[in-house]
Amino acid sequence: MATSDNKRLPALTLAALGVVYGDIGTSPLYTMKEVFAGAHHPVPITPDNILGILSLIFWSLMLVVTLKYAAFIMRADNRGEGGIMALIALVQRHTRNPGQARALMLLGLFGTALFYGDGIITPAISVLSAVEGLEVATPAFKDWIIPITLGVLLALLAVQRHGTGRVGGLFGPITTIWFLALAALGVGNILQAPQVLAALSPLHALAFFQAQPGLAFLALGAVFLAVTGAETLYADMGHFGTRPVRLAWLGLVLPALTLNYFGQGALLLTQPEAIAHPFYHMAPDWALYPMVALATAATVIASQAVISGVYSITNQAVQLGYAPRMLVQHTSSLERGQIYLPGINWALFLAVVALVLGFGSSTNLAAAYGISVSGTMIITTLLVYVVARRAWGWSRPAAGAILLAFMAMDLAFFGANLSKIVDGGWFPLAFGAGVFILMSTWKRGRDLLKERRDQGGLPLSGFVESMAGSSLPSIAGTAVFLTPNPGQVPHALLHSLKHYKSLHERVVILNVQFSDVPYVAMADRVTVTHLGDRFYRAEVRFGFMDRPDLSETLQTCAGVKLSCDLADTTFFLGRETLIARPERDMALWRQKLFIAQSRNAGSPAAYFNLPPNRVVELGTQVEL
Repeated sequence: MATSDNKRLPALTLAALGVVYGDIGTSPLYTMKEVFAGAHHPVPITPDNILGILSLIFWSLMLVVTLKYAAFIMRADNRGEGGIMALIALVQRHTRNPGQARALMLLGLFGTALFYGDGIITPAISVLSAVEGLEVATPAFKDWIIPITLGVLLALLAVQRHGTGRVGGLFGPITTIWFLALAALGVGNILQAPQVLAALSPLHALAFFQAQPGLAFLALGAVFLAVTGAETLYADMGHFGTRPVRLAWLGLVLPALTLNYFGQGALLLTQPEAIAHPFYHMAPDWALYPMVALATAATVIASQAVISGVYSITNQAVQLGYAPRMLVQHTSSLERGQIYLPGINWALFLAVVALVLGFGSSTNLAAAYGISVSGTMIITTLLVYVVARRAWGWSRPAAGAILLAFMAMDLAFFGANLSKIVDGGWFPLAFGAGVFILMSTWKRGRDLLKERRDQGGLPLSGFVESMAGSSLPSIAGTAVFLTPNPGQVPHALLHSLKHYKSLHERVVILNVQFSDVPYVAMADRVTVTHLGDRFYRAEVRFGFMDRPDLSETLQTCAGVKLSCDLADTTFFLGRETLIARPERDMALWRQKLFIAQSRNAGSPAAYFNLPPNRVVELGTQVEL
């Protein structure tokens, strides 16, 4: 690593603590409680069971987070970016078989849909579990837990439109204090029962499975709560780089989590009645209220990271063609990744409120938590296997060995979580299935729409030749016609000729493509080809994490082969009126769903930041 990068390493590591590890860092608030006192197959509190559970938690952290994600999955970056949408794009790039590419795309889409299930449960369970600490202080707060939780969540989502830049600088220091507090609480209790450290040996986990195999398997559903948030290491590594993320995990997060879990285990060895809320019972009486405040701040930060992740994934899905255009507000002129999606924000708020009111406690929510995350982990493992084989050139035995090892862990956790379906696990699955139907319908509908357009399209080259030397009146200025197919005449151009019976001095056929790479340099974005006479073809490429600002990008046309003065340019957009027809290539109900999505999609003029007073829309009808 360069010297300048080494100098930035401490700052990047501190920032990574605040963004990457909020979710997994707040798991100690509820994990041990759910294992031993949850509504779903609680484990009896005995010394052997405590040591067995602690051993399972520690080795889950080591194998799932350290080995699988930090050491292996984070290698599957898409030019520095991670996350399941970046992984889908990477897999698509290295898959030549169309049938396989489609199957892998659908698999990745389902993993993305499951991510949304995690995105609505994490804020609900983390904030609720933190506020429940007030109940430990005094029963007088019992009736106020839900209202306070909803107030915190409302405040969190209400400030999203202002961006996180102003408060983001506090995330790292607050999270650092949180992890130091976790470690301090753990050490204080471990000193009271140091025999708990024997659980560092995997033999206690094996003995637990040998003595009570059925109960041990079901307990994995609660143990898994300790590793939820592992996907965030991969999803957010593009913001900080792999080295700061790994350093934060090994240098502070893993030791702090281990000490805290073992501290809770030591407390239960000496005071089994503390299981009502072992995390808060670790703290001395004088520190209870400060710990509730610190825990609430930590869970807000954890929720912020998940919310930002939902924004980012949605924006990537839009640009890769898996979701309709929607309003995207950039909340920072310096950081291109800081965005706000109003529609997604308030849909998220309504879903989180419904969860808090519907489930009522972190214990009830824990029954719904885990199944979507474990499903996403399985899909990530499968997709990374494809990357190992096709992008890294691994042999089938080597890639297969890694696949089987990680898949065994993933399937064990997923199987244990399946037993929670009746108690609430159905919710994230149903939510994910709904998101998957929406995304796959949009993708299929757009493909069909492109086919319909292409069927009746005119070749652009022949049209340009026919217009050479045309006696049509000329209008001063430039006309830009946006089209999804740069080889055909845009429908908007044909309609313009029909209605205005004239052509501009310069006619630009503009095609925008979103690449399977995160970013495209400004110098490489625009390619202009002079087709003859007054006609030009401009092809613009954006990465799936770029801001698709055509007004800014088209300025680079000047001095290439085309002068593009926005004040003298009119943008012509086609707007289709879609008509559903039975016995077509897509079920009628999906056609109607796609039409509804299209009607509610954001305006392309706003999405591409075109000057509103320079845009003309021309409509046409298309039968699906």
